[in-house]
Amino acid sequence: MMKGSMITYNGCSILRTLRTKKDLTYFPIVWFNEMTGLLEAHPSALAMDAECLECMSCMQPVLSAAEEESCREGDDEIVDNETGGLQQDQLPETLQLWGDEKDIICDFEPPLKPKAWAPIIYDCFDKEQYWYAGYQITIQESIEEYAGVVWHAAKALCHYLEENREELNLKNKKVLEIGSGTGLVSIVACMLGAEVTATDLPNSLGNLRYNLSRNTKGRGLHNPEVRELMWGQDLEANFPKSSCLYDYILAADVVYHHKYLDELLETMKHLCQPGTELIWANKFRFNTDYDFLSRFNTLFETELLAEVPDLEVKIFKAKHKAG
Repeated sequence: MMKGSMITYNGCSILRTLRTKKDLTYFPIVWFNEMTGLLEAHPSALAMDAECLECMSCMQPVLSAAEEESCREGDDEIVDNETGGLQQDQLPETLQLWGDEKDIICDFEPPLKPKAWAPIIYDCFDKEQYWYAGYQITIQESIEEYAGVVWHAAKALCHYLEENREELNLKNKKVLEIGSGTGLVSIVACMLGAEVTATDLPNSLGNLRYNLSRNTKGRGLHNPEVRELMWGQDLEANFPKSSCLYDYILAADVVYHHKYLDELLETMKHLCQPGTELIWANKFRFNTDYDFLSRFNTLFETELLAEVPDLEVKIFKAKHKAG
């Protein structure tokens, strides 16, 4: 028999139960290493919204009354007060798969008292398949950071661009995407005929460039460009208004719980010149998202293009406001 693995979420030790080797392909936290014959596991949590984690059945701890009481009482000595994570000597060891056994019995200590959300992140990659603009798109993802995951707003924006290709004719248009992440939106814009510049932080450019290269070759009118763009920094030096004139600025899920919202708004304002249309899709999660939207509406002439209630995603069009 084999023991399962635990991950840390909200400071709690959460039980994972895996039944077949096939299941492992869906969760990059745990995988089967065919070279070593080991079932490898890390106590890591996906870099995604807390509500996304909560909706996954495999992340839900089922506690007995005794365990709930233990959770209230503590055993806090093995929890780091600053991060809410397990100390190094409490991390589970690498697990080994024996023969053809498919059942995995998980053995764990009673959950700890919940702490603040503090994911433990490890580099780990997976590939996702999408179909837009008549092509299959393969996206390599990474759970090392937010930019390595395809979020709902990106998929909603891709669908909108594809469904409204006549109204938003991107053919031979100059398009820049802010916070491109995995590059899905830029890939679709390129396939629709745009001359695309995809931008993100320096540590995200490698995966972004890889995804664009493998998915756009021979599928667009122009080869996409990948550039570094740090919000609010050296904007005129790196993207001078006199020469960097874009027909469209695209952005998907760039507003979330981070501290660079002022810099993001400054970047949008700098790039969205007279004659430019900014198309921004976002899932609205926090009050700060709506605060940003209020300021966004003040700085630009805005219009709500579409809304996806099931995903809590809204898509806006904005234009330069004089004065």
